Amino acid sequence: MGYPPSEWPEPIVPVQSLSNSGITEIPSKYIKPPIDRPSLDFFHNSETDLYIPVIDISPLINGSDRTDEAMHAISHACKEWGFFQVVNHGVAPDLVQKLRAAWREFFYSPMEAKKAYANYPKTYEGYGSRVGVDKEAILDWGDYFFLYLLPESTKNLNKWPELPPNLREITEEYGEKVMKLSKMLIKAISTSLGLDENYMLRAFGGDNIAGTLRVNYYPKCPQPELTLGLSPHSDPGLITVLLADEHVKGCQVKKGDLWVDIKPKTGAFIVNIADQIQVLTNAIYKSVEHRVLANAESERFSFAFFCNPKGDMAIGSAPELVSPLSKPLYEPITFNEYRLYVRNKGPLGKSQVESLKAA
Repeated sequence: MGYPPSEWPEPIVPVQSLSNSGITEIPSKYIKPPIDRPSLDFFHNSETDLYIPVIDISPLINGSDRTDEAMHAISHACKEWGFFQVVNHGVAPDLVQKLRAAWREFFYSPMEAKKAYANYPKTYEGYGSRVGVDKEAILDWGDYFFLYLLPESTKNLNKWPELPPNLREITEEYGEKVMKLSKMLIKAISTSLGLDENYMLRAFGGDNIAGTLRVNYYPKCPQPELTLGLSPHSDPGLITVLLADEHVKGCQVKKGDLWVDIKPKTGAFIVNIADQIQVLTNAIYKSVEHRVLANAESERFSFAFFCNPKGDMAIGSAPELVSPLSKPLYEPITFNEYRLYVRNKGPLGKSQVESLKAA
């Protein structure tokens, strides 16, 4: 059964309200099948565990003689992990702390104040808990606020919280700084493949490349072994720049058959390749599944900045990256069409990008 794009299939219950109610067992609609549940034995990495690469990108910003070293590190990370952390990235720590404080204040505001910004499936913009309109989907243990930041024409300030008073200004400044960082990283990724540094930016929409922000709030969960803060998925866009919680880890990336904890470096951003780069590079660089654990002891905040293609541009494998002995792996599709999948189904591993494979 389909649902109008303005409606969710059932009333939305914020996870924060469930957590604050003092329940000792989570509702059945949040309980994952046994095969999808996290193993508590692997909640913490041992000294022998794997770690995603950490890259100093100051040479890319300053144009120093270590630029080639940084480019090589990015290329290696994209091939081997699809994830990496960047340090010395140029985004001021003071701005980051102001962003954390402003949004923490919003999520701590009365529930009715937050519900005034409730979102709907058509755009997702605003305050919500659910991803996908499939009524049979098992839900995740988290709330979020989703915003369109860039280009300016996509921004709807009526959906932006008015309180705290500095939230809008701080969020706009943060979006501009992280978009600048994202474009620099996309140039580096393009160059690392032997393409012109602006090839990917042109292919994905130039000045019309979009920036959106999802502020994630994961309240305490009484049974974290039965659910997830966010189910396994790859991101649909170009790249994601994540500002993780500074105190509580919870994000894991899939490496082979293992789920590896990401241990955020102080002051770092976590960057991951998303589906559209996998498509454009003909799977030379691949997006990678990741997920978020629930936590019984601590709440957790994170900020995911999604850099996405212009919505109406058809994206397929770049001819320059398809060898004479191979063929394009993916059918071209616009991002507007592509993202409807997750808006209908919610996060479902890598099934979305795999569905594009050419016959």
